Amino acid sequence: SQVSFEEESQNPPAVGHWKPLMPSKGDKEEPESGCQDAGGVHEPQSTEQLNVSRLRSSSVEIREKGSEFLRDELHKAQKELKLKDKECERLSKVREQLEQELEELTASLFEEAHKMVREANTKQAAAEKQLREARGKIDMLQAEVTALKTLVITSTPSSPNRELHPQLQSPSKAGFRKGHGRNKSTSSAMVSAASQNVAPEPVSRECREVDSMLFAEFQAWKESPTLDKSCSFLDRIYREDVGPCLDFTKQELSELVRVAVEQNTLTIEPVASQTVPVGKVAAEECGGPKKCALSGLPRTCKHRIMLGDSGNYYYISPSCRARITAVCNFFTYIRYIQQGLVRQDVELMYWEVMRLRREMSLAKLGFYPSEM
Repeated sequence: SQVSFEEESQNPPAVGHWKPLMPSKGDKEEPESGCQDAGGVHEPQSTEQLNVSRLRSSSVEIREKGSEFLRDELHKAQKELKLKDKECERLSKVREQLEQELEELTASLFEEAHKMVREANTKQAAAEKQLREARGKIDMLQAEVTALKTLVITSTPSSPNRELHPQLQSPSKAGFRKGHGRNKSTSSAMVSAASQNVAPEPVSRECREVDSMLFAEFQAWKESPTLDKSCSFLDRIYREDVGPCLDFTKQELSELVRVAVEQNTLTIEPVASQTVPVGKVAAEECGGPKKCALSGLPRTCKHRIMLGDSGNYYYISPSCRARITAVCNFFTYIRYIQQGLVRQDVELMYWEVMRLRREMSLAKLGFYPSEM
């Protein structure tokens, strides 16, 4: 036993080798066999302590390397995040700039479109006004030419026209014609253009005086023209003229006619100019050529009306047509004033409105021209 102890003491354990913390069964046999010897008790304990210290140092080193690697990865992620934040900020600025440019472009386009519409409306109104004036002048000139042709053609040497030669008329007949003659032309200058020898007929001038209350109401309406019936000017005319003039026997149809006149959707057309194909009814015709749809009385109806785009026609008598036409003329004139198409003095506009009111009053009393 002493020899074996000496041999073991001469062979110490290798210091640099790795030994696991949980040795295998084969490894346990050597310390147990060594522990039985009295001289080798402290050698396994020192080896185990050395292994534990090495393990601790290696774990600390691994922890430090891991933390360093994580710090590097964190720095990289922070740098990438900063780059992405800068890119997002740049893209946000680009988006805001594009949105601002788009808003400015949209606003400029809308402004240009409104400007073009205003210019087009102004030009259209001016063109329509010029067209109406030109048509009025053409109608006047055509009437003058027709009257002159009639006067010239009917005057021959064998049968002279006594209108062109008043000296050929007898004194009694000349005096009679002077007092009761009526010029049917649209202009009094036609006869003077045909002959300078025709003596002018005396014209009876009617006296008129401005009603202060009516004129004040018209002036107040003229400052801000509107078609609203709530203003005092139109309220009075509705009560005194428009309402009674459009008050017919057929109340329901009368209300429809009034609404159509106010909305400017009523159409009046001659009966003879409308032909319906055989076997096809174009619209419902109320009344008839011998019965008025508004009054319900047997009358000769030369015209018929259509309310809006309904396609329903109603025969009307000349008296009813005169009443509707008078109201339509009034509304047409005040619409022209509202649209700024009438360039006259306020007093002249007032008297034109009074003339249209007089036509409505006469029409509602049953007076109308014979050509209707």
